[in-house]
Amino acid sequence: MVKCLITGITGQTGSYLAELLLEKEYEIYGIVRRGSTINTRRIDHLIDNDNFKLHYGDLADANSLTRIIKQVKPNKIYNIGSMSQVRVSFDIPEYTLQVTGIGPLRILETLRSLDMKKTKFLQASSSEMFGSSLPPQNENTPFRPQSPYGVAKLAAYHLTKIYRTGYGMFTCNSICFNHGSPRRGETFVTKKIVRAACRIKLGLQDKVTLGNLEAKRDWGHAKDYAHAQFMIMQHSEPDDFVIATEEYHTIHSFLREVFKRLNLDYHEYVRFDKRFLRPNEVPELKGDATKIRDVLGWKPKISYSELIDDMIKNAMLEEKTGINQWG
Repeated sequence: MVKCLITGITGQTGSYLAELLLEKEYEIYGIVRRGSTINTRRIDHLIDNDNFKLHYGDLADANSLTRIIKQVKPNKIYNIGSMSQVRVSFDIPEYTLQVTGIGPLRILETLRSLDMKKTKFLQASSSEMFGSSLPPQNENTPFRPQSPYGVAKLAAYHLTKIYRTGYGMFTCNSICFNHGSPRRGETFVTKKIVRAACRIKLGLQDKVTLGNLEAKRDWGHAKDYAHAQFMIMQHSEPDDFVIATEEYHTIHSFLREVFKRLNLDYHEYVRFDKRFLRPNEVPELKGDATKIRDVLGWKPKISYSELIDDMIKNAMLEEKTGINQWG
């Protein structure tokens, strides 16, 4: 049985990936951070599966990563974990670099030092690496990151390539453009907008406070992106691929669509607060997914409109029942 180790398994993409790999009858090992509050809601429905096991560890702790890798001896490692909030990365830049940039290096160096070079490794890279480069962005677009998060992801991206070319390891990058789902974290703008709109509709909230509404983003569904990452690891050769829908929308447009579906006029409920602005804004991110479509045959199955509907349906259910299913 193939053993897969997943960091970030408690996040939206990690949880979808775990579901997919269990369907493929893989043995799944997930790394979770110890916390005083429950952080496993997105994977609680998987815990009773005999092929699903969790280990305490942290991307900032090399000893824990080495211990887990030595114990599990995985055939594949999906590094989905990171400090993934771009705005927050400006407030905690050193921690962001430690976890998001150096964390992957700790895994790669452990594999090299233990002579586990046959273990396949996927680094979940980010469109934020492109930063101020003009769209559409593909694998050959110059990287111009505009945040500590983007810089950290870019460091991990290049380290992944270095271990591939320098040591002959099967290491690859999935350059993911923005992706959402009902399992998206509460602090991310799409989930924040959807949840606020549903609460306003139900009379539980009066306003929602946002920052820059003119940024354009290429939003896909995290479930589609998890499947793309699986396909990248199934490819015969290690390589780097952009994962994107090839269409983009402003945050303003996303906001309008969500409130429209709930028969609300968003003008009555939205406030602006400069605290939510980034020191450096990234105006436009739109992916060119030609390579992954041509080489692997991947394309998204869930549309932008379906993504919005999926998020609204789940948020309304959570607010009506008082049960936060996905954390």
